[in-house]
Amino acid sequence: MREIQAGAVTETVARLCIETNQYLPEDVKGALRDCRACEDWAIAQNVLDQIIENYEIAQERELPVCQDTGIACVFLEVGQEVHIAGGSLREAVDEGVRRGYGEGYLRKSVVRDPLRRVNTGDNTPAMLYTEIVPGDQLRVTVAPKGFGSENMSAIRMLKPSAGLQGVKDFILETVEHAGPNPCPPMVIGVGIGGTFDKAALLAKKALLRPLDSSYPDPFYADLERELLEKINRLGIGPQGFGGRTTALGLNIETMPTHIAGLPCAVNVSCHVTRHKTEVI
Repeated sequence: MREIQAGAVTETVARLCIETNQYLPEDVKGALRDCRACEDWAIAQNVLDQIIENYEIAQERELPVCQDTGIACVFLEVGQEVHIAGGSLREAVDEGVRRGYGEGYLRKSVVRDPLRRVNTGDNTPAMLYTEIVPGDQLRVTVAPKGFGSENMSAIRMLKPSAGLQGVKDFILETVEHAGPNPCPPMVIGVGIGGTFDKAALLAKKALLRPLDSSYPDPFYADLERELLEKINRLGIGPQGFGGRTTALGLNIETMPTHIAGLPCAVNVSCHVTRHKTEVI
């Protein structure tokens, strides 16, 4: 049994909250540069140039890439041989978010109650997702999620008879409905299978996968490529001004499901798809 101090979790989460808001992942930056090189619509070229300049300035001056510094989504893969000592794991994570958003001068966007709308003042609580895995390490991923894109996400409990075409139609319909609202170019996470809640979690976890990777099953890898091509033919373009770049990438995650169901969730993200992982 390996002991990890709660304070180490707090320090890690605090640092990742700041870093993820200041630095885009390399795969996202690469996708933006690749799309700029392929874009032939002058307005779209100009918008992509501004997006690239924005993340370069943020990185150089250690400023947030976007004013919406998001709700802190924290994914923990907890080794079954790990014992958290010196405090509660939940409290350690929330304290990390509190410190990170305070020390990093990041916007606090969380309200305590969804209907009465009073801000918590420190961006807590985190949206915490835990998974027990083999080993004696704690893998921490922080992924701030803005809500201009989150609001355009959707889930549909399809019947099995909808089949592959029904899944394709739903994904394309969701992106087309989103239009310019999620600050395209978007990153699209798709979850297929499981239950109502699991499909949504799969879609969110799909956003954590590098954009230059493919699903290991060739069937779904081909589906990712097909859907991305069709999305980019919608012509929404960067910030909705038209062009060839509506989405930077589309990742699919799947799991088994019930014989009577075909859950499908689409988690839409803007071009500021932020996430970083550290292992304790």
